[in-house]
This record gives sequence, C-alpha cells and structure tokens, in this order.
Amino acid sequence: MEKIKEQGTKIYDCSRGCEVERTPMGELKVRYNPRCCKLSSYNWMEGINQKRYSDLLEVRFKNTRKIFFRNTSGQIIKKGDLVVVEAPNGHDVGIVTLEGPVVLEQIARHHIDPDTYEFRRIYRKAKILDIERWQEALAREHKTMIRARQLAARLGLDMKIGDVEFQGDGTKAIFYYIADERVDFRQLIKDFAEEFHIRVEMKQIGARQEAGLIGGIGVCGRALCCSNYMSDFQSITTQAARCQDLSLNPQKLAGQCSKLKCCINYEASNYVDAQRKLPEVKGPIELEDGQAWLMKTDILKGIMYFSYEQGSLTNLHPLPAYRVREVLAANRQGVKGASLQQNGLENRQTEFISAVGDDSITRFDEQKKRRNNRKKNGQRQNGGGKKRPAANAEKRNGKGKGEGNGGQK
Repeated sequence: MEKIKEQGTKIYDCSRGCEVERTPMGELKVRYNPRCCKLSSYNWMEGINQKRYSDLLEVRFKNTRKIFFRNTSGQIIKKGDLVVVEAPNGHDVGIVTLEGPVVLEQIARHHIDPDTYEFRRIYRKAKILDIERWQEALAREHKTMIRARQLAARLGLDMKIGDVEFQGDGTKAIFYYIADERVDFRQLIKDFAEEFHIRVEMKQIGARQEAGLIGGIGVCGRALCCSNYMSDFQSITTQAARCQDLSLNPQKLAGQCSKLKCCINYEASNYVDAQRKLPEVKGPIELEDGQAWLMKTDILKGIMYFSYEQGSLTNLHPLPAYRVREVLAANRQGVKGASLQQNGLENRQTEFISAVGDDSITRFDEQKKRRNNRKKNGQRQNGGGKKRPAANAEKRNGKGKGEGNGGQK
C-alpha cells in the first residue's frame, strides 16, 4: 500500500494524488497534486477548444484506477476538482485529472467508442460533507486490509490480498487479490460482509498489476514503469534478453514483482534489427597468421571482437561488420584474410567506463599510507622516534657533526 507522507499539517496521499489539509478553523481541504500521482497524463492539448464531447472527463480514484465520466451536473468542472460520480451501488468520490480534447485520445487508447459507450454520470462537485465521509472511509482501508488477510488465512485460502479500496460513501470496498489458481471465496465474502458491514467486490490482479498498485523505485532510480505510465502489460521472455546480450541472471532480470522487467522489451526490437545487419559467424575465420574466434559483439555499433586464442577475452581485435563479410567471402573462395595485428588495429578490452572513472578502489588506502609516512618523517626531523639513539651513536663515533638526523650544521 502506498504510504501517506506527513509534513506539518499537510498529508500527502500519493495513492490518490492529492494533499489533505485541516485548517485552524477545522475545515478540510483536499487539493489535487499531479506530482505524486500514479499513471498521470500530460495534457499536451491544453488550451484547445472542442465543442463535441466536451462533457467527457477523466476521473481518478485510488492508485492506477481511472474511469471516464460524462458531466451531466450542469456545473463547470475543471481539472483538479473533486466530484461525486455514479457508482454501481451508491456513489463514489474522485478527482478530475483530464479535460478537453486529450480525453478523446485516452478513450481511443482504451478502444472505447464514445458514440456507443454508456458513460457513467458526474452528479456534482463534492461538498464538505462528501469529502468528510470520503476521508473517513479512506482511514479504514489499511486496518481492513490487515483484518481481511487474517480472515483469508484462517480459511486456508491460497490467495494474497494486496490492497483494499473503499468507495466514497463508505458502503462498498474492492478487495484486490492475487492467486495462482482458482479460489472459492464464497465463504470469505460472507465473512467480509459480516465483519466490515459493507458490500464486497473481489478483483483478481496479476503480479505486475500489484507492483503498479503499490508503486516504488526501480534499479534505474526512477518510479516503476507499471505505476508511472504503463497500463497494458505484454509478455516478456528471456529471448528478449538474449538478443541484447544481457546476463541471464534472474536476480538482475527480475523486477520488484518477481517477473522479468518490462524495460527488457523497450529496446529488443532495435537489437533484433541491428543483428540482421551483422554477418553470421559459425566458426573461426581464417587469417594469414592463424585462426580468430568471435568472442563478443557490439550489436548497435556493428563491431565484432575477435581473438587468436579460443575462449580468451584478452587481446581482442575489433573488426567492423563489413570487414567481417569481406573475410568470410574470401574464406569461402579459399583465400585467407589479412592479419588483424598487421593492420594497425589497436586491441581493446572494453569501451565501457565506470561511473567513478578509472581510479583504483585502493586509492584512499594509498593516500592514508603516504600520510603515515609523512608523519613518521616529521617525527624524525623533530628528533623524535626510535632512531634517535642510533644518530647519537654515530656522532660519538666521529662521523661528523653535519651527518645524521640529530646533528647541527
């Protein structure tokens, strides 16, 4: 569940993309905050007037749930307004996040025909009593989720309740659960209705959808794609990782949902197209000074690295793809290619540079050692240390007043 961050008297509810503040007079104010809002959309058509379908608005609820409504209230409703909308049972409260022509683009993205689709209605702007009842319902979500998990465990059901979303009027709640197999939760629904005194709706989600509901930060340092902008999840296979020469390490390829990362598919098509332009090397190529084996390939740059030692990554010789084609064509005709060493091609181990540069990881230890040496030398010059008696002994032996660390010139 998305955590609620508090700062002073404001409460930032990132699960719904709003900030809640209680004024000194006791009035409750809720404002839309697009900066902490999942699956937020940028209105790139802002300022463009549109008469047809101008009453269609996008309303956001908890986490990634967004629904399109028709404004039948007769009120002027804009982006950021809290509205009371129609629900299958009762009414709900949401935040308007999109208006104008860009709403039609989002509707087309979800394959909805605005002429035939039956949109739910927006009743009115939310009043103070509506907001108060809405906030009271939201305060019950976390405790309800914990208790629901205990009830499911008591029945021995093989399922996981990932999140709970209350309706704006507090009479209904949606329980999002994850299960690998079919679950018979008829008794569980009865227990929920008896325990919480609400209408219950069970909604099954996958592991990727759960990660989008919970949210988080990926290894790239940015918000998870599933909670940031992704709404459709495509199947991802290890073949997409192989074509990019990625390490088949499950710990590196898996995301927070324990599935393969969605970003693996982002550049897979580019790598597949680039690989088609590279020659197929099935064995060693014949050169004047011996055979050379293909060790690695920079797919996007079209550079192939060969080594005269099979299985060795040392002394690699880069060769462009067109040169490899020429060598392979010459080998098929029984002609050996020119030596890679005589062509003046420089050997390269890798062209990747770490973020900290080429400094050694022991560079701080070396500086510490030099500081210790300077400290010891300073003690010797000041007449301290264990070697002072030896210097005095040299003076007694007649080696000269100017010699030794303790002598005077």
